[in-house]
Amino acid sequence: MTATACPACNAAPAAERVAEAAEPNMMLSVPGVTCAACIGTIERGLAQVTGITGARVNLTNKRVSLRTDLPVDTVVGQLSKLGYKAFPLDAGVLGQESDPAGRDLALRLGVAGFAMMNVMLLSVAVWSGAADATRDLFHLISAAIAVPVVGFSGQPFFKSAWSALRVRRLNMDVPISLAILLATGMSVYESLNGGHHAYFDAGLSLTFFLLIGRYLDHRTRASARSAARELAALETQTAERLDGQGRAITVPISELAVGDCILVPTGGRTPVDGTLQTPEALTDRSFLTGESHPVQLISGASVSAGEINLGAPLRMVATSVGEDTTLRRMARLVEGAENARNRYTGLADRAAQVYAPAVHLLALVAFLGWILISGDVRFALNVAIAVLIITCPCALGLAVPAVSTAAIGKLYELGFLVKSGTALERLAEVDSVVFDKTGTVTLPGVSSIAEELTETEKSVALALAQNSMHPIARAVQTALVDVVPAKLSAVEEVAGCGIKGRHGGVDVFLGRGDNGLTLIIGDKERSLEKQETLRDGAGEAVAALDAAGLNIALVSGDAPSNVSAVAFELGIRDLAAGVTPDNKHRLIERRQSDGQRVAMIGDGLNDTAALAAAHASIAPSTAMDASRNAADVVLLRDGLHDIPTLFRIANAATRLSRQNFAIATAYNLVAVPIALLGFATPLLAALAMSTSSITVLLNALRVRSAK
Repeated sequence: MTATACPACNAAPAAERVAEAAEPNMMLSVPGVTCAACIGTIERGLAQVTGITGARVNLTNKRVSLRTDLPVDTVVGQLSKLGYKAFPLDAGVLGQESDPAGRDLALRLGVAGFAMMNVMLLSVAVWSGAADATRDLFHLISAAIAVPVVGFSGQPFFKSAWSALRVRRLNMDVPISLAILLATGMSVYESLNGGHHAYFDAGLSLTFFLLIGRYLDHRTRASARSAARELAALETQTAERLDGQGRAITVPISELAVGDCILVPTGGRTPVDGTLQTPEALTDRSFLTGESHPVQLISGASVSAGEINLGAPLRMVATSVGEDTTLRRMARLVEGAENARNRYTGLADRAAQVYAPAVHLLALVAFLGWILISGDVRFALNVAIAVLIITCPCALGLAVPAVSTAAIGKLYELGFLVKSGTALERLAEVDSVVFDKTGTVTLPGVSSIAEELTETEKSVALALAQNSMHPIARAVQTALVDVVPAKLSAVEEVAGCGIKGRHGGVDVFLGRGDNGLTLIIGDKERSLEKQETLRDGAGEAVAALDAAGLNIALVSGDAPSNVSAVAFELGIRDLAAGVTPDNKHRLIERRQSDGQRVAMIGDGLNDTAALAAAHASIAPSTAMDASRNAADVVLLRDGLHDIPTLFRIANAATRLSRQNFAIATAYNLVAVPIALLGFATPLLAALAMSTSSITVLLNALRVRSAK
């Protein structure tokens, strides 16, 4: 679904915003919010509505939170008059979207980083020649900082290691935990006994850098879950059920049953799947199909949960309720795709299968060997610790996250928000790109309306369009953004036809005509041409991706003639039209089961399951919240010019990640024998480990200069 362009982007900066009332009881998704002027327009407009005591717009999430006693369809109608399409959200469901695990990792990461920097400052003084009492004091201060921080920040590794050891297996967290604990414990011993060397910085550095990778991994798993929550939040929580006498009774949707007769008011969302009873209806099915044109229904037609009633109040008989509705099925598809994606394992995880036992074996061999050779347990323990530190997988753990961080920063400068830690590696593996049509490569609009109409006609057209949720009416509003709307009376939307009213004593009308969109003022009729234009840069992006050897496809729920026309203009030969959300999801899965690595680029809620199922996924910033949450990458700029650059940087990032693995391997081949032979103290081991980490980081920065 394409978000409506902001009708106030050229307005003056918003005045002081309306204070949000405590504990808002209504939340709406407003995809058309794009700037500060939008915020001011909505908050000032809602503040003037009797019954709304406070409203606050969240630009990042494109949501409006408010405190009101008004029905949700009334508030949605008020937002429509302001020029914004709105969707009710369940604030209770969205309240569950907090991420305590992510916040916990971020907190431990921050604590470890702060402590690491402070201990390194103290270590520099020791390395620079501080001796005797000064050195001992610095060691004790470092211990006071490092010991509690290691105990706190290292818990994710300690818990993972203990879970593995309890079932008698090894993972990479076992040697990591052992190295951290031994380095810290030995450093404490040296500090308390006046030793010359302590290795607190090594343990903290290892903890800090590996927490970065752990946090990125967590964010990967979180994206699809948030998309599923967004779908659940779009479900209405109550419905108007008609009793035997035809009276409407508000009930929770959990109380609806198959066969119930339900009334859906104008602007309301259908709560369940059902069959239409009224003679005709006009609904916005873009939630399911992603297409801008409303659907004209007749009695007996099927209606899916989530459709918006654009015409007169309609009646329907429930055919599917609860977990069987279309909306719930889409949410399950997203969750299923999330689980499939979580089975993806990075290069570091595969290397760990061999690495973990080898590290323990080397340290044990070093310890036992030097006890036999020297009989000095303390020296043998120092050698074992040096081996563990020098072979600690810090560089290995940084190999992917360091490159990802540098690449993500570069891509952000180019207008891409990368949300997944493994997205770049998966994008580099892509051999097929599937584009959604409407809202992704095309934008609906009304051509030359500003040039064809007089000032009075433009004013009347805008006033009529502001009273409709129809997508073409939204396009009219976009085209007339700088026009002052006329004052109308007796405004009424006629289902399947348009909007009519009175202006200056004459009848006015905007809607369906013989030659497309028609504006009528009195006895004067003007025909306006509807059109669908390519998004800026779409042709260049498709051509560049095709030249790079990627297979390009176009899929859409639109009519075959419209899809074929756009595909021809873009030079795409692989296309599919009339595709439902379920079929779009199955299309992605089928292509991947045939061996393709598919990148999905889409913007509508109907694309959400396909985005989550694809090997990698991209959504424009104008996409619905659920689509942006499901996507690995969000395109922040309007045009598609830089899409090929995203793939080029992803390929460069993967190449540099593999180079980093090679660097880490070469480092171990040189450093490990030195440590085993007893030529490296724990301090030298820490310096060598830090050097390998810095080398990996410097190599990772090369991704920023990728062509």
